[in-house]
Amino acid sequence: MDAKDTVKEEEVLKETEEKEKSGENAVNEAPEKSPLEAELEKKTEEAEKLKDQLMRNMAEYDNYRKRTSRERVELEPEITAKTVTEFLAVADNLERALSADCADENFKKGVEMIYQSFMETLGKLGVEQIPSEGEFNPSLHQAVQQVPAEEGQESGMIASTFQKGYKLGDKILRFAMVAVVA
Repeated sequence: MDAKDTVKEEEVLKETEEKEKSGENAVNEAPEKSPLEAELEKKTEEAEKLKDQLMRNMAEYDNYRKRTSRERVELEPEITAKTVTEFLAVADNLERALSADCADENFKKGVEMIYQSFMETLGKLGVEQIPSEGEFNPSLHQAVQQVPAEEGQESGMIASTFQKGYKLGDKILRFAMVAVVA
């Protein structure tokens, strides 16, 4: 190799280095954005934030709706039971009115129709009367009196009912108050 070839190689290396340096500068230096592009980028970021906030609010509302629906379904039987329990006194009063002597048959028939309608309404709500005949059951009956056994009566049987009991599904609204044969 002679001196001319060495000089040419050095020139080529210098040119390559200069090109690389100018290319690096072009890559490292971002071209300046126009004001419109900067505004567009700003508005795009703002839109993304608003979209994210909207999605979070929608998810929060959906969770709230599901939670309140679930709570309503869970509370409905308890509310019904509490309301029906308050109306049981009305049923007791209607029964007393039916058992009272009355000279006007039409009046008594009207009270009986009201009582039947009231009991049908309770039935539609799922309320059932607790049977108060047969064997005493402490989970359904409340013994308020013991009576001595008469001929033909077995111990532990219900002798008479003082107040009817009611239940709603498996929930006891009011225990039947009974007298039990001792």
